[in-house]
Amino acid sequence: MKANNSRRSARVSSKKVTMTNTAKGLTSQAGLLPVVKFLRHNGAVSLIKDTIEHERGNNALYDCVDALFLTIIGTIGGARSVSGVVTLWADGILRKVAGWVSIPDPTTLGRIFRTFAERQVYQLEVLNHRLRGRFWRKALRNGTSTIAMRPCRVIDVDSTEKTAYGTQQGVKKGYNPFRRGKASYHPLLAFCAETKEILQGWLRSGDAYTGNGVVEFTKQLLAHLPNTQTILFRGDSGFFNGALFDLLDQYGHGYLVKVKLKGLNELLYAQSWEPVLDTPGWEQCSFWHRCSTWSVSRRFVAVRRERTCARKSPCKSLFEIKEYDFFCYVTSEDMSCRRAHTQYGRRATCETWIDEAKNQMSLAHLKMDDFWGSSALFQCAVMAYNTIRWMALCSGNRELRRWEPATIRTMLVRVAGKLLTGSRQFTLLTPSHHLFPAQWDAWVDVGLH
Repeated sequence: MKANNSRRSARVSSKKVTMTNTAKGLTSQAGLLPVVKFLRHNGAVSLIKDTIEHERGNNALYDCVDALFLTIIGTIGGARSVSGVVTLWADGILRKVAGWVSIPDPTTLGRIFRTFAERQVYQLEVLNHRLRGRFWRKALRNGTSTIAMRPCRVIDVDSTEKTAYGTQQGVKKGYNPFRRGKASYHPLLAFCAETKEILQGWLRSGDAYTGNGVVEFTKQLLAHLPNTQTILFRGDSGFFNGALFDLLDQYGHGYLVKVKLKGLNELLYAQSWEPVLDTPGWEQCSFWHRCSTWSVSRRFVAVRRERTCARKSPCKSLFEIKEYDFFCYVTSEDMSCRRAHTQYGRRATCETWIDEAKNQMSLAHLKMDDFWGSSALFQCAVMAYNTIRWMALCSGNRELRRWEPATIRTMLVRVAGKLLTGSRQFTLLTPSHHLFPAQWDAWVDVGLH
């Protein structure tokens, strides 16, 4: 019987390959060039110089602008330590197109960050706000987003833990006295729900309670937002704070915060509950209540769902006893109980953004033994995360706005390139067939134009 030679195969025999290291002008990070140009073209370097007050000696080769810019770009490229930042910038093509003749070694870069104090960290927070305002206006001019003109923004505030190993300042065990956990930092973050960017972030000691400093945090945030716009503050029960509500009421802002049910269960059972339309098994109620430390009464909205028991007790009861799962919120908004519950449920996406910032953009992972140095590195990670969000916002590409930082790094940053020089200009060649051509074109266009 003759063999069937017409069978198709997805594989062919591989040929012998010889590898040499004689090629020049090659890079594996061609996608970082649009990031460098995006920041430079929009005046980020001059804005750093105008915002950060930091003196270096007359014989110092590198200043804080160099340290911050190198770290932001390095974090976007995937660096997870100070030495990782320097390793990433060892790419000669990246240095050449970015305009760096030399870069500091890890010791020098770390020494610069150790000179940062509380004042410089605050100025880095201001820098993030100033950059945000600049890119929001750019997106408005480009017609890619109207976030700068919206009358109200939804802001999700949350805290997170980042485990640390070592003896860094500020690394302590968690606040919970019953489950103290591992030594960590406990950052406080505020996200813009419409753009997924970090509006503001504070690096805090690991033993800080969730709501510690939230009033001062919110004051600073409101001071850097336009006075013509209002916010809707969404937060979990850790931010159930009367002083915070007083502040938001004072300036005409809204809030939707989950209620601490401890001590309020009897109050909820005493309310008059009514069924939720088109939602079997759910009931709702709303009432006004003033907690002991509050100055005024506030509106509470609640929904409850009957709990299904997995195992019935062998003992019979004369009366049927129902158990419920309660969901209660305090709000300044005029919305139904069910809508408030749905609106708060959208806040769950904030947990995803926190995970992206921590695990994909090294938020609170870049650190050193000095707390303010670690705080400065924390702010660099915030601006690195936001830079990706700002580029996606200004590009107008909807798919790009949905991508996670790790996806952008894999698909758009780590792209092979070859640098050609001639006619007093650089030309960076990249593969002709990109896996995602529309997103790649949008990434390059927003960076280089």
